Amino acid sequence: MPMLKEPKAKQPLWKENDYKAQKKGIRHTVYSVNGDQYTGEWLNNLKDGKGTYKWKETGAIYDGDWKKGNRNGFGTYSRPDPRKKGQFVKEYSGGWKNDMRHGYGTNFYNDEEYYEGELYADKRSGWGRMYFKDGTIYEGEWYDDQRNGQGMLRLPNENRYEGSWRNDKKNGPGKFYYLTHGQLYEGVWVDDIAKCGTMKDFDRKNAPAPTQYPIPKVELASMETVLQESEEQFLHDQE
Repeated sequence: MPMLKEPKAKQPLWKENDYKAQKKGIRHTVYSVNGDQYTGEWLNNLKDGKGTYKWKETGAIYDGDWKKGNRNGFGTYSRPDPRKKGQFVKEYSGGWKNDMRHGYGTNFYNDEEYYEGELYADKRSGWGRMYFKDGTIYEGEWYDDQRNGQGMLRLPNENRYEGSWRNDKKNGPGKFYYLTHGQLYEGVWVDDIAKCGTMKDFDRKNAPAPTQYPIPKVELASMETVLQESEEQFLHDQE
């Protein structure tokens, strides 16, 4: 008995034309209604793969990875250089997720200040190093765009603080090394102010500007010695 081949169901013409009209693969520049432009790869009418996006209003450019219409993966965001026409200055280079800076990256705030480290949803969070304009460097933990956790602050003169941070300020136990004077302060801090602690000499002989006199070393007596002396004094007073 001969086998009859069933005819292939034909799709409506509009479906075929709609499929052909979808943006997929590499395309030339596509312009948005507001004048923004994108050049790169597409998938199911969404920016997906490698591509470059330019904003008409600001002139800024993003070049990097895309996923389902959002910046995802690795990419670089640059803005026009106000001092050199036609030139750009890099503002951020690193990881992206759901159109936000996310993962490990480097963020440039100006020519002299930048941050390199971990970010979460456009904010410094995790471990990172911040270089400030005056030469100060902070290296340590961040949360919600502020210094939180353990970290080290190194000043331009090499003096440094090592200890706890909260709400972007020194908070909790910490040590401050006055290397210029050869001294070390160890104690507790509250909102950048040292509240309770001890000061002692530290590598004084190598300090460039040591204090005139060294800090005397105080030997703390043991509890047994204190009790014995107290008992002897009490017996002496009873005589």
